[in-house]
Amino acid sequence: QVQLVESGGGLVQAGGSLRLACAASGRIANGYNMGWFRQAPGMEREFVAAIRWSGSTTNYADSVKGRFTISRDNKNTMYLQMNSLKPEDTAVYYCGLDRRVGVRIGTREEEYDYWGQGTQVTVSS
Repeated sequence: QVQLVESGGGLVQAGGSLRLACAASGRIANGYNMGWFRQAPGMEREFVAAIRWSGSTTNYADSVKGRFTISRDNKNTMYLQMNSLKPEDTAVYYCGLDRRVGVRIGTREEEYDYWGQGTQVTVSS
């Protein structure tokens, strides 16, 4: 069993910054990938960014490329640095973990096996 807990969400004005964190615990194999998704009211959950186990490979949605940076430390913690935030970034942000080893970074929701409860990000204009 794997548990994921997101933190760092909040209210920020347009142009501001937030840093999200995702702490993973439980039995996790080496080589797993992790990613961030977000979901606004009435919309489907969408891919934001993902990172390989080693941290050497990342992938970003076009809507956040150049503004967001995904990273992870040598423990089971992943981060999402969000700069130049826009009102359209408002959503609940979820952390996901892919339990498979040695696979490409996933961009689809069904490729992830575990999810946190989410953290709310609200960007005001």
